Amino acid sequence: MRMPLRTLKDAEGQRGKQSDTPPQGMSGPRPVVLSGPSGAGKSTLLKRLLQEHGSIFGFSVSHTTRDPRPGEENGKDYYFVTREVMQRDIAAGDVDLQGVRNLKKTDLRPIYIFVQPPTLEVLEQRLRQRNTETEESLAKRLAAAQADMESSKEPGLFDLIIVNDNLDKAYWSLKEALSEEIKKAQGTGCS
Repeated sequence: MRMPLRTLKDAEGQRGKQSDTPPQGMSGPRPVVLSGPSGAGKSTLLKRLLQEHGSIFGFSVSHTTRDPRPGEENGKDYYFVTREVMQRDIAAGDVDLQGVRNLKKTDLRPIYIFVQPPTLEVLEQRLRQRNTETEESLAKRLAAAQADMESSKEPGLFDLIIVNDNLDKAYWSLKEALSEEIKKAQGTGCS
């Protein structure tokens, strides 16, 4: 069974106790919500996880208004949409910014993981190295990241916060957090 893995950019949510058991009618591993600011390393961690456990994890593609980076494909990495399309979808209630909050209201009971850089200075350096940001977009991303990093401290919002200061350590933390779900999918864990 493949477990959906949802990435939500710039997500925030509300407090709520989550059960470790899947909702009624749903068997197998719980879904995973991987969230955090742009440049935190979510995509890199996700690629590693899918390479190692691609038979277990699936990927739900997020929307973004930014231009594709080299090698990214529409519909595979992200749905690249115009600001107008994004605003229309927001008005319709489909927006990543509210993604975690909306998922907390469902019976899916995902594992919520927030990935963040060690500091805003490191994040700024990572974003500048991409050479894809204007000064204006960089300032917006850093402001959003600061707000996200603050909101991630809200008790009960995330099950785990991974500080990505070392990619190997961050990936180990991600795998460790998902180890029970991986065992369930492989049929070696207890229910």
